[in-house]
Amino acid sequence: TLQWETLGRQFVEYEQVAQFLIPEEQQRRLLDFLPPFLKAWEQSAGAIVFPNIQLLASEVSKLLTKEIKRNLNGKPAEEARLALEQLLQQKGEAENGRLLLKSVYVLSQTDLRTMWNIIGSGLPAALMQCLYLFFTFPLKKTSDDGEASEDDTQTQEMLVKIMLNMYREEQGVEELLAADKLQSLIIATASLWDQCSHSWKVPTGRVLRTISKAQTKTSIVYLQAVDCIKIAIQNLFKLADTLPACDVCEAASIVLCFVKDSYPISSALLTEFEDNDGYQLLLKILLRCEGLQQNEGDPYLDEILDMLTCLTTCGKTELKVSGNIVHPQLPHFDFERTRSSGMTVKNLQAFQVLQSIFQKSNDQYLCGRVLAAIGTIWAWDTVNFFLLEWTLQPINQFTDIIHFKPHPVQVQFFRLVESIVLDLSYVPHEILKKVQYLIKENIAPFCTLTALRCLLNMTRKDLLFSDIFRDSGLLGLLLALLRKQAKILRKSAGTHLPGLEEGTEKELNAVMLKMVAALTVRSVRNTVVLKDYGMVPYIKIFLDDECYRSATLSILEQLSVINYEEYMSIIIGALCSSTQGELHLKLDLLKSLLRILESRKSHSAFRTCSGFNGLLSLLSDMEGALQDPPSGLWTAVGQNCILELVFYTLQGISAALHLDPANSYFFQRNGLFEKMAEDLGSLGCFWTQGEWQIPVTLEKTRTFAEFLDAAFCSSEPFPMWLKNCIWILNFLDHMVKGTLHLKSYFKERKPEMGEEEASRDDQEGPQAQEEHPASYASLSCRWEMGDCAIVNPGAVCVMVRLLPKLYKKGHSQLSQEIQCAVVDHIQFLVKSEKSRQVMCGSGLLSTVITSCQDAFCNKSHPLHLPLTRVFEKLASQAIEPDVLR
Repeated sequence: TLQWETLGRQFVEYEQVAQFLIPEEQQRRLLDFLPPFLKAWEQSAGAIVFPNIQLLASEVSKLLTKEIKRNLNGKPAEEARLALEQLLQQKGEAENGRLLLKSVYVLSQTDLRTMWNIIGSGLPAALMQCLYLFFTFPLKKTSDDGEASEDDTQTQEMLVKIMLNMYREEQGVEELLAADKLQSLIIATASLWDQCSHSWKVPTGRVLRTISKAQTKTSIVYLQAVDCIKIAIQNLFKLADTLPACDVCEAASIVLCFVKDSYPISSALLTEFEDNDGYQLLLKILLRCEGLQQNEGDPYLDEILDMLTCLTTCGKTELKVSGNIVHPQLPHFDFERTRSSGMTVKNLQAFQVLQSIFQKSNDQYLCGRVLAAIGTIWAWDTVNFFLLEWTLQPINQFTDIIHFKPHPVQVQFFRLVESIVLDLSYVPHEILKKVQYLIKENIAPFCTLTALRCLLNMTRKDLLFSDIFRDSGLLGLLLALLRKQAKILRKSAGTHLPGLEEGTEKELNAVMLKMVAALTVRSVRNTVVLKDYGMVPYIKIFLDDECYRSATLSILEQLSVINYEEYMSIIIGALCSSTQGELHLKLDLLKSLLRILESRKSHSAFRTCSGFNGLLSLLSDMEGALQDPPSGLWTAVGQNCILELVFYTLQGISAALHLDPANSYFFQRNGLFEKMAEDLGSLGCFWTQGEWQIPVTLEKTRTFAEFLDAAFCSSEPFPMWLKNCIWILNFLDHMVKGTLHLKSYFKERKPEMGEEEASRDDQEGPQAQEEHPASYASLSCRWEMGDCAIVNPGAVCVMVRLLPKLYKKGHSQLSQEIQCAVVDHIQFLVKSEKSRQVMCGSGLLSTVITSCQDAFCNKSHPLHLPLTRVFEKLASQAIEPDVLR
């Protein structure tokens, strides 16, 4: 503070005597004042506490301007350029110039009023002359290593910073016009770019862009009067043939900045640009950028494209177009409400440059930038889509040539088409017809695939597209193509046909199936079309390939809406004909079946199509699958996958029986509960030797719920056979209560995952099979002992039939303990009077007693007493004669 106060007093003294001094003495005293001023600035971290700073700025700027003019006066350009360099360097007699430059640099960064004083000194015009000379006449002088010296770099930074600070103010732009060098510099950038000072290219571009943003009416009139834009365009046309594309972009972007930035004030420069073939110049330059690396033309290529995009909204009058809205349209579309007062397209000439680039170039970067520009224009104002499409028809025309473009451009284009529907809520019927033709011709498979994905996303947006694509013939086209592919698959019959089912072709088949599935969802009419085309036998063929299966099942599930019997016949037939190794196919078929069985109307068709026998045959085919250790073909299959198949099979049976008296009667009358018990007992985890174990004294007793918790939620070691038995009994217990079909114990597989990844969990070694997934344990721990009303009494009989098989040699204690726990649980199930009535009314007791007659007749049998208690409870009800006998 003391230092600044001292400087303040010294400057006041200077002011008081300056008017009485001769100019040379006045200049000397000012120059003597500047070193301590700069020292104080450096020591105060850039903060200036100086009361007369505006006057100081004016005096120093005037002196610097005077020195610049003195060095330029009467000298040829190259000599003047050399004199300026000597003036501004910290060497020899010109040391005062460096001092003045640094002082102005410091003062130009203070406040606006100080900047106005600097501008008023005439410095803007003087520095413009300097910049013109530095840019136009390169000096050979450099440091030993060929790079500009540190002094040169510092001088350049200070000069450029001062100019940027001055020229961002309109007053600064007005003042620099006095030098009559602005148009000369602009024209020089457009004609001497390859001959100018390399080190001054970027700084000159920065300064001119700053001037462009601060243009005034006066500066525009000035530039127009000297034909600045016209001459610059003529010179750029010449450069465009000789210079590298990125250099031409850099030079052209400067000229285009003045055109774009001046438009809000006056359209004069834009008119001059247009009248002198400015758009043709831009097209020529941009097409020369084909093949450049993505970053080679940046940022100037991007800058030109961005400015060109902005010019599409520069016009005197609003475009007046009237197009016919083709119906049908989405319910919430209203063209009148799309009109707004935002940034609408008024300059079709500018847009035609973008359109021509896309039509004439196959360069990935250029085409991608054009598509991005179109998306930006649509985002500015929704009505722009209609203004462009009803005049120049860019998207409509691009559709004809999109298959020639690189793959990323195709993807970007169809996303843009998709956004017309998803973002603008408009159905572009003419464009969709061309896309459909593209799919029909299938000139480029990847393009066909991308186009079809676009239509698929539209179809999923609204049910209206199910009607549109049926009436347009797309549904029929897809069915014909799928019929052809199905025949090829059927002929191949498992043999590999090279190139047939690889890559894009296979993806295309998958997307066609997804499209047909989307078109038939909630559309009975489209499902009828599919059936009338005779497509059902062909659609079935795609079930075998996991890549196609999800969409194929979706189509078949829609078929069930009009014909449950045909659906059931296909699914049950596929289940029965599947091989032992096709576990994923069986699981997917069962999950589809469960979705259809949610409708009670499907239960009769399930029964008449041998659904119960079909599902039980799956259990029969798994004989020995849960042996520990596994053997035969089951060695390569994880036990978790086998249990999942058992679960979904029982879930299907449970769903078909749920609250359906006809199916329940059929299942019982045909002895299918007994068949289920037999099939479950032969899985390999239950005892099948026919021997009864020797009774042992139990050290401890646990409930069935405690067994579940201990087996799956605690660290207590349990043998694998017992875990599997408990798991199956858990399924049966939920089946008893009629809730099995509502459960979800296993994580869903992702259908799009590769075969290797999808089967990783199922092809576990013997050691890996010792563990079950986390969901296995977490769900079994949530055991509920609430309402235990019996819904399916036959499932109780199955549990009783499996009781004697809950045994393993070497595990007598554990075997007897789990048997007693299950009997106690069954006793709990028949506790209520309602449950006893259901059991006794089922007519199943005699078969149960017969299956456990050894336990009933042998008082020393460990199950004799608990089983007797169960049937004592049931004796209070009306027991059928067979049971009494």
